[in-house]
Amino acid sequence: MSEYYNPKRTKNLYDPESAQPFKLSRSKIDLFLNCPRCFYLDRRLGVGQPPGYPFALNSAVDKLLKKEFDIFREKGEPHPLITENGVDARPVSHEELDKWRENFKGVQYLHEPTNFLITGAIDDLWINSKGEYIVVDYKSTSKDEEITELNKEWQDGYKRQMEAYQWLLRQNGLKVSDTGYFVYCNGVTDCDKFDNRLEFKISLIPYKGDDSWVEKAIIDAHACLNSDSIPDCSPDCDFCSYVNALNNLST
Repeated sequence: MSEYYNPKRTKNLYDPESAQPFKLSRSKIDLFLNCPRCFYLDRRLGVGQPPGYPFALNSAVDKLLKKEFDIFREKGEPHPLITENGVDARPVSHEELDKWRENFKGVQYLHEPTNFLITGAIDDLWINSKGEYIVVDYKSTSKDEEITELNKEWQDGYKRQMEAYQWLLRQNGLKVSDTGYFVYCNGVTDCDKFDNRLEFKISLIPYKGDDSWVEKAIIDAHACLNSDSIPDCSPDCDFCSYVNALNNLST
């Protein structure tokens, strides 16, 4: 395994002999589901995939949406987007909400069978008249077509993200609705000019989640990291395909 080891990267690597809880984010669980090999190289050996470019505009939209929904949270009233779509909900306050929204902290739960500290940072939290908490996730993009549903294969990760958040909140003792919502902001590009502003068409997309897969995924990820064998390449992993192509060219 020495050919994969990166001695400069040792932070938060999994040690099978350690008794300390191992922090595992929701995104790393998704990495495991997409490619166990990349997950193993990343969390066990310290060789991660090259990082993507930061989406600064997306982050700006998220920040502004949080500020806007917080105005209605303080009033105890539903946002107009909620009422216009006939949704039984309003933004809700919670003593842990600021921490739950913070990257690298988020909602946390110690999964005792694996000693994994599972984490995930939510965008927003609403509540309905039944007292059920509702997970809300913000998404922003710019597509020609109107976005009213999550019907693309690449959006499956969004669905798993929602379900992981629902699972985490349930493990923290909250009564969580199966139905979460995506506040989907689609950048408008058919304006006559820029005029120092970027406009969006906003859709509120419901999604009924099923978090029954999460427990098995955690246990399987734990078994993966405890193995001394590097998993095979996933046939659907673009990164593994790229590395294999490079290796073939060099031989």
